[in-house]
Amino acid sequence: MRNHPRMCVNYKPTPKSVITALTGADTSATPDWPEETWQDYAAPVVRAGLQGEPELIVGTYGMMPRRKLQPGLQISTMNARAETIGEKRSYAGAWRRAHTCLLPMQYFYEPNYESGRAQRWAIGMADDEPFCVAGLWRAWEEAEGGYAFSFTQITINADAHPLMSRFHKSGEEKRNLVIIPRAHYGQWLQAGTPERAAAMLLNYPAAAMKAWPAPKAEAGGQQSGFLF
Repeated sequence: MRNHPRMCVNYKPTPKSVITALTGADTSATPDWPEETWQDYAAPVVRAGLQGEPELIVGTYGMMPRRKLQPGLQISTMNARAETIGEKRSYAGAWRRAHTCLLPMQYFYEPNYESGRAQRWAIGMADDEPFCVAGLWRAWEEAEGGYAFSFTQITINADAHPLMSRFHKSGEEKRNLVIIPRAHYGQWLQAGTPERAAAMLLNYPAAAMKAWPAPKAEAGGQQSGFLF
């Protein structure tokens, strides 16, 4: 039985200046977010507003924020497997309610072992344009009033994908984030039911994607092949 690798744990979100052009969501009333996204970092999330329009909120990466976990409990909820998304307690409620969202990004990072050791590579669009990944969002009522938001990305099997099958260790299952075609943004945000959402969980064409080495700079300006 093959191991299940951790999928994307780090990505570069789309800057606020291009969110409206990409998704149609207004950015004027939202705070800024960091240039890179890691677990519990704030990042842009586009969901359906009250009238079905694209609405931008800022949520934290990982469906179960660390501050909401019981002391000593360590789980990763940054990526939700499509095969079990309706069964896992962390995601099932949002999935049943079809709390679908778009996660705008420039590219995401994965480990490549073709050199014989793990190297950090970036994956993005062949035309260098920003894109959106399928996600789920959740609201958390805060003790002091108001709500905070969190999100997860949805992943699917990519064993037969010409590009994404190059990542992670030999013998591990290959996974891919679900990239939603721009023409289908509205359809995804207003899926309405788990069945309609599930029908959109497809691999993006490899010919429209590209990947390249992207070592992470360490302190002092040096580069590390892979840092997650």
